[in-house]
Amino acid sequence: MNLQPDQAGFRQSMPSQSPAEDGAAGERADAETSPILLVPYMWIGDFVRCHTVVRLLKARWPQRDIDVLTTGLCAPLVDYMPGLRHGIVVDLPRKRLALQAQFALARRLREQNYGTALVMLRTWKSALAPYLAGIPQRIGFIGEGRLVLLNDLRRGERQLPRMVDRCGALALPKGASLPSEWPVPQLQVPKGEAENWRIRNGLIGDRPVVALAPGAVGASKRWPVSAYAEVARELTSRGVAVWVLGSPNESPLAAKIVNHAGPLAHDLTSPDLRNAILALKSATAAISNDSGLLHVAAAIGTPTIGIFGPTSAWHWAPLNPLAGVIESMTDVPCRPCHKPVCRLLHHRCMG
Repeated sequence: MNLQPDQAGFRQSMPSQSPAEDGAAGERADAETSPILLVPYMWIGDFVRCHTVVRLLKARWPQRDIDVLTTGLCAPLVDYMPGLRHGIVVDLPRKRLALQAQFALARRLREQNYGTALVMLRTWKSALAPYLAGIPQRIGFIGEGRLVLLNDLRRGERQLPRMVDRCGALALPKGASLPSEWPVPQLQVPKGEAENWRIRNGLIGDRPVVALAPGAVGASKRWPVSAYAEVARELTSRGVAVWVLGSPNESPLAAKIVNHAGPLAHDLTSPDLRNAILALKSATAAISNDSGLLHVAAAIGTPTIGIFGPTSAWHWAPLNPLAGVIESMTDVPCRPCHKPVCRLLHHRCMG
């Protein structure tokens, strides 16, 4: 369930607790049954990855409800994440503070009476609304001068190379050792909902389906569209249906793939992430770049092949098992660079 912002005004009031009172209240939060607010990363793949944190919190505090802050883009994921109560939908600008919007968000958060907030991001503004809302215990890593905004500060973020380690550490007691294995993210999509989606979209049939996700944030992470088109044509020649997924930004890529592959290929790009979620639930298998849809497919449990070029699979692949990982066998000295655009302009790691 997602809670949309109301249209009422906002009251610019500061938290009633002093920092000392906040700290004392924070120490008592473990014993309470008050709900928990999770402030995750808002990219699709990272949002899915943060479901590991939800599972850790539910194991630690099974009696406490957990809500998550989400953008409109990621909101459909909340409906399929076990252990979450609500998604608090808000689309704050990325590159400016938007103080009035922060106060409005704080007002909404205050109404929920959260006892704890976990702030995954290390930015100053990501911790502002939980502070303004007066949430007693506010957990996060030290960063960007947040000594006032957070009252349960954690150190050692830069010593944790993987995002899942950084996020998961915040859900553990302060100073606890990291586990050898983290609980994997889960997206539980009802079979009946996926079947109804197929009927609505005229995609009924028993033939196997391979979903392709040719997009990615950053051109360097995209396998060439010509390569996807060849894979699609080979699949359709064997009687396999191909569904090309992504946002409207990927529509030009989808058009090239579909035109090359023939009538068994379908362009299913859409501005609604739920469309891709239901398609991936329905698909027999999936092939994806290192992108958000790779994490969605893996968390659903669809057999998925991930293609990695400038990024390291060890750092960024889903925790969920993949059916296969494709990486360049060519010695590329600059790999992994983790850059969105190839600085050397040769793109050999994805050739």
